[in-house]
Amino acid sequence: MPLVTLNELMKDAEAKNYAVGAYNVNNLELIRGIIAAAEESQSPVILSFAEVHIPLVPLEVIAPIILEAARKAKVPVAVHLDHGQDHRILIRAMKLGFSSVMFDGAHLQLEENIRRTNEISKIAKALGVSVEAELGKILRPEGGGDEEEEEEYDPDDIYTNPKEAKTFIENTNIDALAVAYGTAHGVYTKEPVLDFNRLQLIKDITGMPLVMHGGSGLDEAAYVKSIQCGIRKLNYYSNMAFEVANTIQSKLNANSDQNKKSYYHDLSKWAMEAIQEDIVRTMRIFGSAGKA
Repeated sequence: MPLVTLNELMKDAEAKNYAVGAYNVNNLELIRGIIAAAEESQSPVILSFAEVHIPLVPLEVIAPIILEAARKAKVPVAVHLDHGQDHRILIRAMKLGFSSVMFDGAHLQLEENIRRTNEISKIAKALGVSVEAELGKILRPEGGGDEEEEEEYDPDDIYTNPKEAKTFIENTNIDALAVAYGTAHGVYTKEPVLDFNRLQLIKDITGMPLVMHGGSGLDEAAYVKSIQCGIRKLNYYSNMAFEVANTIQSKLNANSDQNKKSYYHDLSKWAMEAIQEDIVRTMRIFGSAGKA
């Protein structure tokens, strides 16, 4: 099946009221496990590679592997550069064949965020690449930050302002907007408080496909409510990575208790199986299963 753009996936998700999972991939086990889950679920999927993961594996090394897996998949797959702040990296990703990029200008003043988003959009649109942008502050930085640190904040200071969202959409040419309404990157240490009224208002004002960042570890009801309020792309990584690590650790411990040897290739097999199982579960919750 051909590689698709984020815009194509968002149009179908919008029409049928579901969310497409966007899963960060920084090794072969993640790529294979997620594609296997998407094919098992008959679900569209987004394979994301975050700018912060470049120290783990160079973009030029991982990109051809992700793209080859996407093109050979039996379901629609978009390949996305996540949380890009360096324009040079965003442009490299587009040249390598990514079908979608995110410019993260949430740390900038509104006018500067608009200006720099438009710089990337002009290049992306000329290349047939979709663009996601962000407005508002997602709690903790991409990569999880210090999960034990509890931030003190005023929601009106960091959550997406609906009026600013309207201004942003009217002055940019993007395909999806990442919004802040109480989610956090990383694994939650306490129950998050999500502002669904704000989320619904942003959706009503902009009409734009909205994106949830920090999608790990919420309960099923929070995902469902978020989708009802307009979330169409749902980023999910930390909880999967945490659970997979625990699965591998448990299997290593079990083998040790039984005096069995464990080999490095065992870890790859266990990881792919655990990833597939977890992603199948999320695709059911997100409503994307059966939508391919």
